[in-house]
Amino acid sequence: MIQSSQLSILSHPYVSVEALSGGRGQLRAAAGAPGSALIWRMDPQGALETVELIERRPGGLALIVILPAASDIRNDPRLVQAVQRCRPHGILPDVQTSPEDLAQVLRSPPSDLAADVADYLTWRGMLHDRDTRHLVRSVVDASGEVKSITALSRRLYISRRALGRRFMNNGLPVPSHWLQIGRILRVAIQLQNSGASVFAIASEAGYPDGFSLSNQMQRLIGVRPSFVREYLGWEWLLESWLRHEAEGGGLAPTNALGASRGRHAGTPPSKARPRVPSRSPREA
Repeated sequence: MIQSSQLSILSHPYVSVEALSGGRGQLRAAAGAPGSALIWRMDPQGALETVELIERRPGGLALIVILPAASDIRNDPRLVQAVQRCRPHGILPDVQTSPEDLAQVLRSPPSDLAADVADYLTWRGMLHDRDTRHLVRSVVDASGEVKSITALSRRLYISRRALGRRFMNNGLPVPSHWLQIGRILRVAIQLQNSGASVFAIASEAGYPDGFSLSNQMQRLIGVRPSFVREYLGWEWLLESWLRHEAEGGGLAPTNALGASRGRHAGTPPSKARPRVPSRSPREA
């Protein structure tokens, strides 16, 4: 069981938790392990002093919050504000919780994937204005139904060229890559919450077969469906994609590295290279 007044790390194979005793160094190590989560059982007496460490955790490390008693929350509204600042993956009431329970929270589908992705990237310091957040959210939302950039452009009532320019001007990957990662995230959530075969999930998501899905997943995030099914959550998948985009020149260095230096420090994508200036928005 998770003891009260404790920060812990949950990681694969999700049979135990490790008390956080090594500060930021241990958080960075945990963020480097796919499918890991920081568990915060809130202590009303020390919660506000803990917020900064939790809020500035590395990217890719999910957060699960176990709330204090309802009476404590009513007595101190700042506790709710503290939770909101830290952008949790999941929230549990004041109960005794096992690693299996926490793993279930980690694999649970988000109620609104597009909104959660936009919130995550804002927390990471990569979406700097409301219009860009709305655009990313719209593309990820469309990824559940749309399979091509032409169809995406029609859905958003914007030309392919203009759509590509909006992403490029913000130093972000091209629209087609956003559409692809949106589809991959949806598949990953299905893999983690369904016993269906990879072929069946791939067909339902609009891929020709399981091999096509596996190859695209390997190209975008560097892992295969069997790995994604075993290592839970989606934040680490999004972070892996950002690293691949940075390594391929698809993410401007200011975005690739800025989040690691700013308010919400996280693990920076490695080997970031300048965006290739010759790419035209119509190539998106």
